[in-house]
Amino acid sequence: MLPLGAASSRCLRKSLSHDFLRRPLSSTPSRAKFKPKAKVATKNDPHVPRDKWNYNVSPLIQSSVTKHAELKMVDANSLESATEPPRGVKMLVRDFIEDSLYNPNYGYFPKQATIFNTDNSTVDFELLRDSVEFQEAVSEKYAAYGADKHSGPGRQLWHTPTELFKPWFGRAIAQCLVAEYLLKYFPYEDFIIYEIGAGNGTLAMDILDHLRDEYPEVYERTRYNIIEISGSLVTLQKQRLSKVHPNVKVTHKSIFHWKTKEPAPCFFVAMEVIDNFAHDLIRYDLRTMEPYQGVVTVDAQGDFDTIYTPVTDPLIKEFLELRRRLKHPLPVNRVMQSSGMLRNFYLSLPFAPNLSTEEYIPTRMLSLLRTLRRYFPRHRLLLSDFSSLPDTISGITAPVVQTRFRNVTVPCSTLQVRQGYFDIFFPTNFERLRDMYEYTVSHAPPESCGPDPLLPMRSTPLTTNSTPMLLGDEYFSSHRPSNRRSPLDGAASASGLPVGERKSSVFTHSEFMETYADLSKTQLKNGENPMLDFYKNVKFLF
Repeated sequence: MLPLGAASSRCLRKSLSHDFLRRPLSSTPSRAKFKPKAKVATKNDPHVPRDKWNYNVSPLIQSSVTKHAELKMVDANSLESATEPPRGVKMLVRDFIEDSLYNPNYGYFPKQATIFNTDNSTVDFELLRDSVEFQEAVSEKYAAYGADKHSGPGRQLWHTPTELFKPWFGRAIAQCLVAEYLLKYFPYEDFIIYEIGAGNGTLAMDILDHLRDEYPEVYERTRYNIIEISGSLVTLQKQRLSKVHPNVKVTHKSIFHWKTKEPAPCFFVAMEVIDNFAHDLIRYDLRTMEPYQGVVTVDAQGDFDTIYTPVTDPLIKEFLELRRRLKHPLPVNRVMQSSGMLRNFYLSLPFAPNLSTEEYIPTRMLSLLRTLRRYFPRHRLLLSDFSSLPDTISGITAPVVQTRFRNVTVPCSTLQVRQGYFDIFFPTNFERLRDMYEYTVSHAPPESCGPDPLLPMRSTPLTTNSTPMLLGDEYFSSHRPSNRRSPLDGAASASGLPVGERKSSVFTHSEFMETYADLSKTQLKNGENPMLDFYKNVKFLF
């Protein structure tokens, strides 16, 4: 099939090895720029190097249609047993990203990433003069990791607010969760928490320490579950947590492979996880406004291309349909969308592209929402991540692709980089995510008919029985506020009280911390508070 367009990678894919500071201390850190020019090469060019990682074919030179058609279509799941990055294959962009980040044998997280860990030490905020001194203190802790080797990739070292502000950040998260639990479920239900991407286990430790010290009666009812994809982190989490908190259970599994049903009310926590969720790439044919999916091709020499084919992937189709239902705008000018004549005129201009700007869509995030709806039907989601990022590659909602080489953070200008050496992370539009989340959890899957089979009968004082309530639903006055979801059993309140889970809201990082954190613990001598002032590009969904 002839693709509508093709894009060769524009970054030298081996001249840089990789590793660098992933999490900026502020929303606009200074970084070294790395935007090498693509080298135009032809088959008979005597200057073409034998190592084909070191050059790129011009995007103006069209690849053979037959060559792309002969490539084997694979996905990230089928590549899990591969010990080397594959060649002679093609895959959706999300599978290329997942394989690059999570492949157990060469992926970035299993092999390269190191989470900044202050061990048992904490920052003495009250002794620091100002934010400059705070950053110097953090830099000293980084220096303890040593310099990168000059012969290869540096250490993929990055930090999180959990580590920088421990234990106070984790205690703020604990306070948010326990307040909701005490209000709605105590003492009738256990306090059940699920966390994905728990890293070093620091957040879990700080949450459980806070519950043990401040809410011992709640701690006795607490069950903390970690779902972790990295085998090395699973081992570390068990070592750190099992002896101190025996109520922790660590499961080595991807959340996308989760099949266990949790019928009880629970809290689902994801702190700085979804930025590494794989996205798909789509572009629109400007003549027909038909969407096309991006496919990464890897030839026998290991060189990359991106081709665009009509959308056939079910998950991409589901996302596009959900966007249509939510009336989220397309990444094409509205006037252009509505006027075929204007589009034809634009396409007649010299060098006018026949496809719209690249757009990265959060298909794996949609997979998570479906998993929550199916296997955690009575959950409450607490999620935090980047709402914007500097140094992204070109495109709408495009990621940062970066590495570290010789102690220097190096952003790249393309997604097509050697698998496993680069961190790839995306910003999140939290307002659109909230809309997606609320719609997904409020609507039963299409195949579902009648009572949800994943909700077994549970005899607790909070168990609802829809039948008697439904019989009187038309007789009694009922109240269905717009800020609440419909109850799971479909019945409104016969007493007139609002029922159903409260809908989620979006908070800035500082708004969330002002609500739940003990800010006196992180205030500096001059009155600055880095837990409020830093991470301006982070938001919460709760």
